[in-house]
Amino acid sequence: MFLNYFVSTIAVNILVLSKHKTENTTQFIDASGEDFFKKVTNNNELEPKHIERIMELFDQKEDVAHIAKSIDNSQIAENDYNLSVSSYIEAKDTREVIDISVLNAEIAQTVTKIDQLRADIDLIVKEIEG
Repeated sequence: MFLNYFVSTIAVNILVLSKHKTENTTQFIDASGEDFFKKVTNNNELEPKHIERIMELFDQKEDVAHIAKSIDNSQIAENDYNLSVSSYIEAKDTREVIDISVLNAEIAQTVTKIDQLRADIDLIVKEIEG
């Protein structure tokens, strides 16, 4: 039975064990994305809809990029039995992608405008000086 919601200021791990399990894998689910909790002040709230989404991933046992992955237990053993989610699920790269050629073209346009403004200022100063 689940509570209506779960609130925590720290990351929480849930370990599900079953002595009737037949496959030799461990499923890791990274529920640290904003789709899996509601941010409230300093706490994250895990609401019923978030629990349902996590349980759906758990039941499907499918690999989902940056979210869920099943790892063979031998690989975990090779990794000194490290059960850190980040050791097995690659974090999504949220950095902005910058097209260098577009950026260089914008810089070239800016430099051209600056050069034109300098030339215009020089003409104005010459007219004033006279």
